[in-house]
Amino acid sequence: MNPYTLTPDLNGEGLHICIVRARFNENIGEQELEACLEELGQLGVDERDVMTVTVPGALELGVTLAQLAHTGEFDALIALGAVVRGETYHFEVVANESAAAISRVALETGIAIANGVLTTDTEEQALARAADKGRDCARTAVEMANLLAGLEPEEDDEDEDFDEDDRDD
Repeated sequence: MNPYTLTPDLNGEGLHICIVRARFNENIGEQELEACLEELGQLGVDERDVMTVTVPGALELGVTLAQLAHTGEFDALIALGAVVRGETYHFEVVANESAAAISRVALETGIAIANGVLTTDTEEQALARAADKGRDCARTAVEMANLLAGLEPEEDDEDEDFDEDDRDD
């Protein structure tokens, strides 16, 4: 068997992307953003086709992504930020709920969303991963935007060409 296989398409030309960055743990998010923007440029995304938005923290990402997805203006969205473990259960709540919200928005709207919210035990771990995660999110957003566009059903031209004179009586 030789199935038809869609190969990853990392050509970002013509794609419109919005990046939403949480300001909590700002230095980590800024490193992610810098690496993400650089990689988007390397993939051919025009800087004029990229919008960035900031929100207070990871819990505000979901509602913002949902609103952006509903505009229909973007081919992909990227969520950036960091949740660093503290001494309370709050870490688990923020990490789990932000991830769930991001996934839910992607599933409900059908838009590609790259989740770049780091969840680490320490700030040092997050800083060590920030640039790589930013680059990964750029690649994921471009690849998934292209994949989802390629999976959209083609319009059925036969229905549009149907004429009453073609009907059998």
